[in-house]
Amino acid sequence: MEMTHLPGGTVALGTPATAIDELMPRYGINFRGLFTPETPQHTVKLAPFAIDPYPVTNRLFKLFVDDQPQWRRDRIPAHLHNGSYLHHWQANHYPAGQAEHPVVYVGWYAAVAYTQWVNKRLPTEAEWEYAARGGVPDAEFPWGNAAVDPSRANYEASSIGMTTPVGSYPPNGYGLYDLAGNVWEYCLDAWQEDFYKVCPVENPIAGDTWFTGDDYLQVTTRRVLRGGSWGGSPVNLRVAYRDSHPPTGAGDHVGFRCAKSRYA
Repeated sequence: MEMTHLPGGTVALGTPATAIDELMPRYGINFRGLFTPETPQHTVKLAPFAIDPYPVTNRLFKLFVDDQPQWRRDRIPAHLHNGSYLHHWQANHYPAGQAEHPVVYVGWYAAVAYTQWVNKRLPTEAEWEYAARGGVPDAEFPWGNAAVDPSRANYEASSIGMTTPVGSYPPNGYGLYDLAGNVWEYCLDAWQEDFYKVCPVENPIAGDTWFTGDDYLQVTTRRVLRGGSWGGSPVNLRVAYRDSHPPTGAGDHVGFRCAKSRYA
């Protein structure tokens, strides 16, 4: 997959705390704490990096498990998944007609293993949010500030009830697809609810830093998810919305895409 190269630079992430009072009624949310993890809005400096325009598909993930059989459904160690790893595959084959659907029922460990196999990595949370905004600093969604509707993303109101092929909806300003809806996407970071209050100002990453070799297999903490899914509500599809999942958390609504560091 040809990657999209982004320049990085000084970027604003998160949401001003003063905006929560307006966001709650807009999205029908009564719990203020749903928004506080994305506050305060803050500025960071990101190095140039590249990111895949699409989430990893079933077709691509099968190439990985064929080449790395220790990650097949019938061979993966029990402590690296929750019992649902590649749950919908038959033997070593993804469902018919879903070659270009994003791979799901994969945990964070398997996602990291795949990214290493292709000489890439997961995006950091900061990189993901910057990429999702598509060059529009205050964008609420990857396409801008227009309200969510079924022509823009696969989410709960689309009534599809499952994943759709990657690239089925228009890209954002950076030419990136599926950053809202379809599947939640794993990031490299550990989950820290208050991270935006304390994060470094340059190339931030929560918890564990960069992984080398099999270090990632020692991780036990929850990992950041971004973007919402086919079952998500509009509030989940916002580029600033933060959530998390255990690293073993294989489910039908979670996938991932790859990123890679680069230097200008």
